[in-house]
Amino acid sequence: MKLLKRLVASAAALMMTLPAFAQTGGFPERGKTLRIVVPFAAGGGVDNAARLLGEQLRKQLGLTVIVDNKAGASGTIGGNAVKSAPADGYTLLFSAATHVLAKQVLSNAPYDPQTDFAPVARVGEAPLMLVIPPAHQQKNLAEVLKAARQQPEKWTAAIPAAGAPSHLATLLLAKQGNVKFTFVPYKGTQPALVDVGGGHVDLLLDSMIALQQLAKAGKVKAIAITSAKRSALAPDLPTVQEGGIANFSYVSWYGVWAPKGTPTERIAALNTAINAAVGELGKSGAFAALGIEPVSETPEQFKRYIAADVAQGTELLKSAGFKPE
Repeated sequence: MKLLKRLVASAAALMMTLPAFAQTGGFPERGKTLRIVVPFAAGGGVDNAARLLGEQLRKQLGLTVIVDNKAGASGTIGGNAVKSAPADGYTLLFSAATHVLAKQVLSNAPYDPQTDFAPVARVGEAPLMLVIPPAHQQKNLAEVLKAARQQPEKWTAAIPAAGAPSHLATLLLAKQGNVKFTFVPYKGTQPALVDVGGGHVDLLLDSMIALQQLAKAGKVKAIAITSAKRSALAPDLPTVQEGGIANFSYVSWYGVWAPKGTPTERIAALNTAINAAVGELGKSGAFAALGIEPVSETPEQFKRYIAADVAQGTELLKSAGFKPE
């Protein structure tokens, strides 16, 4: 009898540790292929994060996981690939915050990110870093803001991509810091960063992981980060709040979407599996190496987060007089 009780207890414990697919009608089915579409080129920050997640899901669920890069058209080529995929939960979009503002940034957006996709999980967020040319005399945010208020016509801010977190964070900084910048558009972070280093443009806000190497090398001067708390990657770098703008907080973030119409029970199973994977990536330090803070949310929480993010982004772009491309 004691042996039987131990066997029953062991079986119950095993059931508690089985992956989500074993408890949700066989989805996702072991041995199947999960395709994660990244709407940007291989080797970038979004792609690196997607590959970490994909590998962790492979180990957890026993699936074949393929990360499929479909870059171009401001991320909408990859977005369209997922939008038109079968709504069976085996094709997912892994993208950044830029995905949800397609309608606000593009004059002919091919879809509505809020209604044409099913939010699955928000997996992480990362602070942006504010840098200025190394030859500039300003040493902190208060000095930067003071100089910009005194000579607004001379202070230029690089914008690597319209509607991206770098753009919106710069607009928010200008609004809450009561300053006016002349915005200079660029096609990507690298050319903008080169011009900041050379003193051709005065300020850049962008992904911390993308700017940190040149900041450490002294090629640009790091001033602050945009998150509410300091980052473990640069613990000596103050936040914008510490620099004098109370309640300022802005982060880039990453999420996973499925095609519209994917069954809710499959969305729930994917959410459970992704949250578990993100937890492991947080524990191992793999996400931290990319400057990403893990996030665990339900699909409904993610949906509400998207709505709030779109509302804030829309207002910032409108107040700045931005016109869709």
